[in-house]
Amino acid sequence: MRLLLNWVLSALAVWIVAQVVPGVYVNGAMAALIAALAIGFINATIGFVLKVLTFPLTLLTLGLFWFVINALMLELASALVPGFHVRSFFAAFMGAIVLSLVNLLLKAIVMPKANQR
Repeated sequence: MRLLLNWVLSALAVWIVAQVVPGVYVNGAMAALIAALAIGFINATIGFVLKVLTFPLTLLTLGLFWFVINALMLELASALVPGFHVRSFFAAFMGAIVLSLVNLLLKAIVMPKANQR
């Protein structure tokens, strides 16, 4: 049940990002759900490998390079998911920042006990 709630909250975050960030578009709830699933899968696989490989660069930039990696993962998800489009790298970069913040906020509101562990 918790996994399903996490997925729905991530899809809601993707939809909010599409409303707030110019250059990020989502065509409906189903596209947002599939995009959230794709973003999660991509971040868990390719994103993890990239974050491990670029860890020294991330240390030099005090963690800011992870936003670049997340932007690339957002663009990759955009290429794979029909109905989810990111126009430019800048839109993906801003979308990655807003997506992280919105995800954090939504999960803190809906699942407060999970964030205290």
